[in-house]
Amino acid sequence: MPTMIHERVLSAQRGENPTVLCRMESGWAVMADMQILNGYCLLLPDPVPPDLNTLNLAERVTFLRDMSLIGDALLEVTGAVRINYEILGNSDPALHAHIIPRYDAEPETMRKGPVWFYDLSQAPPLDLERYKPMMDSIRAAIKKRMEALGN
Repeated sequence: MPTMIHERVLSAQRGENPTVLCRMESGWAVMADMQILNGYCLLLPDPVPPDLNTLNLAERVTFLRDMSLIGDALLEVTGAVRINYEILGNSDPALHAHIIPRYDAEPETMRKGPVWFYDLSQAPPLDLERYKPMMDSIRAAIKKRMEALGN
Protein backbone atom coordinates (compact mmCIF):
# COMPACT_ATOMS: atom_id res chain seq x y z
CA MET A 1 0.00 0.00 0.00
CA PRO A 2 1.57 3.33 -1.05
CA THR A 3 2.21 5.82 1.75
CA MET A 4 3.01 9.53 1.80
CA ILE A 5 6.69 8.53 1.84
CA HIS A 6 6.21 6.49 -1.37
CA GLU A 7 4.45 9.48 -2.96
CA ARG A 8 7.25 11.85 -1.93
CA VAL A 9 9.90 9.55 -3.39
CA LEU A 10 7.98 9.25 -6.68
CA SER A 11 7.67 13.03 -6.91
CA ALA A 12 11.42 13.35 -6.20
CA GLN A 13 12.18 10.85 -8.98
CA ARG A 14 10.07 12.92 -11.38
CA GLY A 15 11.80 16.15 -10.31
CA GLU A 16 8.52 17.48 -8.90
CA ASN A 17 9.28 17.53 -5.17
CA PRO A 18 10.29 21.10 -4.25
CA THR A 19 11.56 20.01 -0.82
CA VAL A 20 14.42 17.93 -2.31
CA LEU A 21 17.89 18.98 -1.27
CA CYS A 22 19.74 16.29 -3.20
CA ARG A 23 19.89 12.65 -4.25
CA MET A 24 22.07 10.54 -1.98
CA GLU A 25 23.22 6.96 -2.43
CA SER A 26 20.40 5.59 -0.25
CA GLY A 27 17.63 8.00 -1.23
CA TRP A 28 16.58 11.64 -1.06
CA ALA A 29 17.54 14.34 1.42
CA VAL A 30 14.52 16.63 1.79
CA MET A 31 13.37 19.49 3.98
CA ALA A 32 10.43 18.67 6.22
CA ASP A 33 7.06 20.21 5.35
CA MET A 34 6.84 21.64 8.87
CA GLN A 35 9.84 23.46 10.22
CA ILE A 36 9.27 22.58 13.87
CA LEU A 37 12.87 23.67 14.29
CA ASN A 38 14.86 25.42 11.55
CA GLY A 39 16.60 22.97 9.28
CA TYR A 40 14.44 19.92 10.08
CA CYS A 41 15.11 17.39 7.31
CA LEU A 42 14.19 13.84 6.33
CA LEU A 43 15.97 11.07 4.50
CA LEU A 44 13.59 9.19 2.20
CA PRO A 45 15.03 5.89 0.94
CA ASP A 46 14.73 5.01 -2.74
CA PRO A 47 13.35 2.42 -3.16
CA VAL A 48 11.18 2.56 -0.03
CA PRO A 49 11.38 -0.54 2.19
CA PRO A 50 8.90 -1.08 5.02
CA ASP A 51 11.53 -0.68 7.74
CA LEU A 52 15.25 -0.60 8.49
CA ASN A 53 15.37 -4.30 9.33
CA THR A 54 14.19 -5.20 5.83
CA LEU A 55 17.45 -3.85 4.40
CA ASN A 56 20.55 -6.00 4.13
CA LEU A 57 23.57 -4.95 6.17
CA ALA A 58 25.23 -2.93 3.39
CA GLU A 59 21.97 -1.06 2.68
CA ARG A 60 21.53 -0.30 6.38
CA VAL A 61 25.06 1.05 6.62
CA THR A 62 24.51 3.27 3.58
CA PHE A 63 21.16 4.60 4.85
CA LEU A 64 22.50 5.36 8.32
CA ARG A 65 25.67 6.93 6.88
CA ASP A 66 23.59 9.19 4.62
CA MET A 67 21.40 10.11 7.59
CA SER A 68 24.48 11.15 9.59
CA LEU A 69 25.90 13.12 6.64
CA ILE A 70 22.72 15.20 6.60
CA GLY A 71 23.18 15.71 10.34
CA ASP A 72 26.78 16.84 9.84
CA ALA A 73 25.62 19.31 7.18
CA LEU A 74 22.93 20.65 9.51
CA LEU A 75 25.46 21.18 12.29
CA GLU A 76 27.63 23.15 9.88
CA VAL A 77 24.83 25.28 8.41
CA THR A 78 22.36 25.90 11.22
CA GLY A 79 24.49 26.45 14.30
CA ALA A 80 22.63 23.66 16.08
CA VAL A 81 24.31 22.19 19.16
CA ARG A 82 23.22 18.62 18.41
CA ILE A 83 21.14 16.59 16.01
CA ASN A 84 18.29 14.27 16.93
CA TYR A 85 17.84 11.28 14.64
CA GLU A 86 14.54 9.41 14.66
CA ILE A 87 13.28 6.42 12.73
CA LEU A 88 9.78 5.85 14.05
CA GLY A 89 7.78 3.65 11.68
CA ASN A 90 4.74 3.50 13.95
CA SER A 91 2.14 4.76 11.46
CA ASP A 92 3.15 3.76 7.95
CA PRO A 93 5.23 0.81 6.72
CA ALA A 94 7.75 3.06 4.96
CA LEU A 95 11.27 3.64 6.20
CA HIS A 96 12.28 7.26 6.58
CA ALA A 97 14.50 9.15 9.02
CA HIS A 98 13.85 12.45 10.75
CA ILE A 99 16.99 14.58 11.17
CA ILE A 100 16.26 17.42 13.56
CA PRO A 101 18.67 20.18 14.63
CA ARG A 102 18.42 21.13 18.29
CA TYR A 103 19.36 24.56 19.61
CA ASP A 104 20.49 26.13 22.89
CA ALA A 105 17.92 28.86 22.24
CA GLU A 106 15.03 26.41 22.64
CA PRO A 107 13.00 26.84 25.82
CA GLU A 108 14.56 24.84 28.66
CA THR A 109 11.42 22.74 29.03
CA MET A 110 11.51 21.73 25.36
CA ARG A 111 15.25 21.37 24.81
CA LYS A 112 15.56 18.10 26.72
CA GLY A 113 12.54 16.32 25.25
CA PRO A 114 11.68 14.97 21.83
CA VAL A 115 10.68 17.52 19.23
CA TRP A 116 7.21 15.95 19.19
CA PHE A 117 6.51 17.66 22.55
CA TYR A 118 6.25 20.98 20.66
CA ASP A 119 2.78 22.11 19.64
CA LEU A 120 2.95 20.88 16.04
CA SER A 121 -0.13 22.90 15.11
CA GLN A 122 2.04 26.00 15.67
CA ALA A 123 4.96 24.76 13.56
CA PRO A 124 5.48 26.98 10.54
CA PRO A 125 5.12 25.32 7.14
CA LEU A 126 8.17 25.18 4.91
CA ASP A 127 8.21 28.46 3.02
CA LEU A 128 10.37 27.61 0.00
CA GLU A 129 11.22 31.23 -0.76
CA ARG A 130 12.21 32.03 2.82
CA TYR A 131 14.17 28.79 3.26
CA LYS A 132 15.91 28.83 -0.14
CA PRO A 133 19.23 30.22 1.21
CA MET A 134 19.27 27.61 4.00
CA MET A 135 18.32 24.84 1.57
CA ASP A 136 21.10 25.89 -0.80
CA SER A 137 23.62 25.87 2.06
CA ILE A 138 22.48 22.48 3.36
CA ARG A 139 22.57 21.05 -0.17
CA ALA A 140 26.13 22.31 -0.68
CA ALA A 141 27.25 20.96 2.71
CA ILE A 142 25.78 17.52 1.97
CA LYS A 143 27.32 17.41 -1.50
CA LYS A 144 30.73 18.38 -0.08
CA ARG A 145 30.53 15.39 2.27
CA MET A 146 29.38 13.02 -0.46
CA GLU A 147 32.24 14.14 -2.70
CA ALA A 148 34.70 13.46 0.13
CA LEU A 149 33.38 9.88 0.13
CA GLY A 150 33.78 9.63 -3.64
CA ASN A 151 30.03 9.83 -4.36
